[in-house]
Amino acid sequence: MTIPTAGAPDRRTVVRGAAAFGLVAGLPGIGWSEVRSPSPLQWIVSTQATAWQPGQGAAILPATTEPADINVDAQARAQTIEGFGACFNELGWDALQRVAPPERAAIMTELFGPDGARFNLCRMPVGANDFSRDWYSYDETRGDFALDHFSIANDETSLVPFIAAALRHQPKLRLWASPWSPPTWMKRNGHYASVPNRPGWPANGLRPDQIGHEGTDMFILEPRYLDAYARYFGRFVDAYAAKGIRIGMVMPQNEFNSAQPFPSCCWTAQGLATFIPYLGREMGKRGVEIFFGTLERANDGLLQTVLDDPAAAPFVKGVGAQWAGKGAIAAIHHDHPKLRLYQSEQECGDGRNDWRYCRYTWSLMKQYLRNGATGYDYWNIALAEGGVSRWGWAQNSLVTVNQKSGAWRFNHEYWLLKHLSHFVREGAVRIEAVSWTGYDDALAFQNPDGSTIVLVHNPLSEPMPLTIGVGTKQIQATLPADSFSTFAI
Repeated sequence: MTIPTAGAPDRRTVVRGAAAFGLVAGLPGIGWSEVRSPSPLQWIVSTQATAWQPGQGAAILPATTEPADINVDAQARAQTIEGFGACFNELGWDALQRVAPPERAAIMTELFGPDGARFNLCRMPVGANDFSRDWYSYDETRGDFALDHFSIANDETSLVPFIAAALRHQPKLRLWASPWSPPTWMKRNGHYASVPNRPGWPANGLRPDQIGHEGTDMFILEPRYLDAYARYFGRFVDAYAAKGIRIGMVMPQNEFNSAQPFPSCCWTAQGLATFIPYLGREMGKRGVEIFFGTLERANDGLLQTVLDDPAAAPFVKGVGAQWAGKGAIAAIHHDHPKLRLYQSEQECGDGRNDWRYCRYTWSLMKQYLRNGATGYDYWNIALAEGGVSRWGWAQNSLVTVNQKSGAWRFNHEYWLLKHLSHFVREGAVRIEAVSWTGYDDALAFQNPDGSTIVLVHNPLSEPMPLTIGVGTKQIQATLPADSFSTFAI
C-alpha cells in the first residue's frame, strides 16, 4: 500500500506486507519502508512503539545568526566508513528455516537489499563458534598436518546457504572471518573449550586438567602446528571461494584473552605475533588481509606487542575490537591512525531484545564511531525466541523467530542499526556534529554524493525541539519522546 506522508504531499512511503508477515510485534502496520522524495530533506523516526516512520513537521530554513543546537561541520572530516552488517551463525540459519520461504526471502531482502538495511560488511566464523549447532572444526583428524581430511561439508547446510542468500541481494557483500577454536589436536588441552560450563548449564566435558587461562598460549606454538594452522585458514578461504563466496579478511582468533566454556582458545599477544607471519604468507597468496583481533580487553598494549614484532607488523592492516576492547580504541586510533578499526561484535544482550538495550546500543555506536571505527558489525542476525545457544547462553538478535509457529519480528536494535546503514553509504566520511548547548546525542556523515546524514537521539520522556545547522541551511524539528531520528539532506 502507499501512504502519503503528512505535511509532504509529494513524498510517498511504501510499506510492503508488514502486517501480513507480523514484521514487528506490537507495531501496527510497521514494516520496512523505502522513502523517495524530491524534497531535499528526508526524516525517519523510531520509538519503542513505532519503528521507521516518516517524521512530521520538519522545516528547512536558511541559516540564521542564532546558533543551531547542533552544527554539522563538513570540513571536520574523520574516518571513511566501510560499512555495516552482522554475523552469519548456524543457529541464525536454523531459526530462519522455521519461517515460510517467501517471508524468509523478504527478511533477507530487507537486511541486504537496496531498500532495506543495505548490509555490506559481515562476519562469519572459521568452524564452530558459540552460536553453532555444536562443536566442529574442518579437520579433527589428529596429526593431519597435511590436512588430507579438511572439509567444510558441515557448512554446506548452514553457513554456505545463509551467505549465498545474502549475496543474492548484496553481490558486493564483504566478508571477514575468525576462528573461535583451532582443531582440538592443535591445542595444548586437546579440547575445544577452555573452562567448564556453569553448573546446571549444558556440560562441555572439559576435565580439570584441561582448563585454560588468560595470559597463556593454548595453541601449540611449534613450527609444524603454526604452518598447518596457517594452511588450514588457506584451505578455508579456498573452499569458500569454490562456492562463490569470497572472504577478504581474517582475524587470527576471536577474543584471544578469554577462557570460555564454548569454542575458545587463549593466546598471548606474543603468541599471535609468532603466528601472524605464517598466516600472512598464506593469506598473501590469496589477496586476503589480516586484522589484529578480536580484542576484548581495554589494553592497547596488546596490539603494540604485535606491532613491535618486525616479522608480524607488516601483515596487520587493521584492528577488530569488541566488548571491553572499546576501552582501547581511542588510544589505538590516536597512536595508529592508518590502521582501520572495526567494531567486530556488538555486545550481545541477554535475549530480551528490549528497548533498554537498544538505548545502550546507541551508546556503543557513538563510542566506536567517534573513535575511528570504519566498520560496525552486529552479532546474531536471527535467533529462536529466547536466543539461547547450544551452551545455554541467551543473546539478542536482529530477528526473532517463534520456533513453533514460524512467526517472526525485527527487534528494536535492527531499526536503530538501519537508521545508519540504510543512509550512510560505503565511502562516506564521518563529520563532526558540535553542540554549544552540551547536547551529545548526534552522529553525522557525508556521503560520496555530498548528502549529509545526521542521526540524533531524544532521550527525554517528552518531545524535544531541535535545530541542526547544515551548511547554509537549518533543519528545525521536534523529536518525539524517547526516539531516534535520521535526517538526510
